[in-house]
Amino acid sequence: MGPPKKAAFDAENRPTKAAVGFAKSKGASLDDIEIVTTGKGEYLMLVLDQKGEETEKLLADVLPEVLKEIPFPKSMRWGAGPTVFARPIQWILALYGGKVIPVQANDVVSGNTTMGHRFMANTSFPVDNYSDYISKLRDAHVLVDPDERRRAVMTSATEAAQKTDGQILSDDELSETVTHLVETPYPVCGTFEDRFLDLPRDVLITSMREHQKYFAVTDDNGTLLPHFIAVNNTRVNDEKVAAKGHQRVIRARLEDALFFFKEDRNKTLAERVDDLSGIIFQNKLGTLLEKTHRVTELAALLAEQHAPDTIETTKRAAHLSKADLLTDMVNEFPSLQGVMGRDYALQNNEGEDVARAILEHYMPVRAGGELPPSIPGALVSMADRIDTIAGCFGIGQTPSGTTDPFGLRRLTLGLLHIIKDKNFHVNLRELVKKALGLYGDKLTEDRATAEENIIAFIKGRFVNDLTAKGIPTEAVLAVTSVSFDDIVECSQRVNALVELSGKPSFALLAGAFKRVMNIIKDHDGASVNESLLTEPTEQKLFATFSDVQARVLPLVNEKKYTQAMEIILEMKEPVDAFFDDVMVMTDDQDIRRNRLSLLKAIADLFLEIGDFSKMHTA
Repeated sequence: MGPPKKAAFDAENRPTKAAVGFAKSKGASLDDIEIVTTGKGEYLMLVLDQKGEETEKLLADVLPEVLKEIPFPKSMRWGAGPTVFARPIQWILALYGGKVIPVQANDVVSGNTTMGHRFMANTSFPVDNYSDYISKLRDAHVLVDPDERRRAVMTSATEAAQKTDGQILSDDELSETVTHLVETPYPVCGTFEDRFLDLPRDVLITSMREHQKYFAVTDDNGTLLPHFIAVNNTRVNDEKVAAKGHQRVIRARLEDALFFFKEDRNKTLAERVDDLSGIIFQNKLGTLLEKTHRVTELAALLAEQHAPDTIETTKRAAHLSKADLLTDMVNEFPSLQGVMGRDYALQNNEGEDVARAILEHYMPVRAGGELPPSIPGALVSMADRIDTIAGCFGIGQTPSGTTDPFGLRRLTLGLLHIIKDKNFHVNLRELVKKALGLYGDKLTEDRATAEENIIAFIKGRFVNDLTAKGIPTEAVLAVTSVSFDDIVECSQRVNALVELSGKPSFALLAGAFKRVMNIIKDHDGASVNESLLTEPTEQKLFATFSDVQARVLPLVNEKKYTQAMEIILEMKEPVDAFFDDVMVMTDDQDIRRNRLSLLKAIADLFLEIGDFSKMHTA
């Protein structure tokens, strides 16, 4: 489809640049263009007959490009050719319909052969088709199918753990990593000294999984045992010898962890806080100590508004929340931030609620991750997130396209999920304003502009999040276009709209509301003068409106939006009758103004829920 006919031809029926450009962009002439009538009027149309090509030929063109476009964190060159890849390519197997597809990477040309396991079947052999490829490589000690390989990893590792009367600790991320590190799994069970069990549970697990990719072993109650499962890529002749090699490595790791753990306990978390002045949060936004002060103030404000009985716990957790970043343990294992904060807080007798909140303030770690279970943890997490968001927007460091170096999209989504999970009626604009104000003169952007940009950004994430869950976009926009200060309240109004939007009466009312909005768009509104309502239908509309308003507003104040919507639907028939019988734009200015005021009052009542005019009514 091309441009409309009226834009494609001038008054003398000569083709315009729009028509010529459309034809040229498609490699056609004006003689090939047709004019068709659509629901929107007459448009230009071009019918293209594009013949297909043999798959064999298409693959020959596509596959070299696929090789070039596979993304790797790091790529390398070899030889004199232009191809880059994660490692030098040794051979290329490319078959379609039993025929070799010509593909070349530097001096390597495709063929019909592949190789088995580097050490246990280091020979090349021909392949006829995909099933033959899977079967022959399985015989050559390579499990090609990732699902088959993952099952083999978990089954063999579980069997190895059972020899110690234990079981492997469930770890989906480690399972995925190990699956892609081996071609065929050969697990070995190793042990370590009981004294290392004095380390915190998470330290032991992290030491094994992050550096060595070992599975931890537990008993039936989930208690860690002094064993681990290492998954080799090669069958070993003597498992005891292999186990000793792994044990020597893990012992060194655990010795380091034990040393760090002992050293860290020489200084409390509280004693470390002031040292955060030596760590930069962001070069324009100051240090982590300054961030800690801001987060503590924001968290205290949130606690005062939403959970006054947690103020002291929340403030203490916020004050200590970043102190573990200065510990040797977190320096060695960054993924233990928050975890070590919790453990060290407990050892410093800070109290379980404070310790738990220090851990939870990093939650959710990723999209769809676990939310902070406790109120103090949720409040500190919210304060930490809004502080980062405000600071970045305040210096113009905003996400663009796929670029989001500070993870603001993830932080915002987490903020929304926490607010909704805890049912906090947060005044979002006031929170943003406070967060920006705490930065003082550090910000480079106009504060009012930054505030609007932050609200718009959070609103965008809110809309995307709800629509991704299957909620109609029009319902979300109908609500958020009216107000977006209270996320929980917005969600409740959206749910009410969705619940009742399927009723026929709602579709008709939404259509009438669009008409109302169009008529009153230039009318400021005034109180309705009942003595000027001369027609029976407008008198009935006013009476119905007065009754509905009296019942709806208390429900809105109580946030019972579904019940309020059901009452608003009673307006459908009186509104329809009004438009059928009454001329709104009459010549009598007083009567016209009064009728517009009545419609404006009705619109304002509807807008307590949302802008129905944005709802689809076809």
